[in-house]
Amino acid sequence: MTKSPNLALRKEWEQRIADYKASGQSQAKWCEDNGISYHQFGYWKKRLKDQHTEKANNSWVPVIIEEPKPARCESLLIKVGSVSIEVNSGFNSTLLTEVIKVLKEHVE
Repeated sequence: MTKSPNLALRKEWEQRIADYKASGQSQAKWCEDNGISYHQFGYWKKRLKDQHTEKANNSWVPVIIEEPKPARCESLLIKVGSVSIEVNSGFNSTLLTEVIKVLKEHVE
């Protein structure tokens, strides 16, 4: 058996179920009005729901991995004469060098 007839039949039942849901009728009343077996309708409704649920359960979910943030801030305390400078990670080394040069000139 090829997939085309199965696909066509599935599409037909998907449309019937969509029509039923849009009708606002009970399942029994809709089946009676449309000449469809109540039990056959229930079979297809469950089968298509199960296929949809299976597809939903097999979906990939995007995951974003973030770099862990440090638990504490690492710092360095520099003393030049009577002056103390606290330097945190990510500091500007050029600026620190200039500040130390100025402090040395004024301390000496």
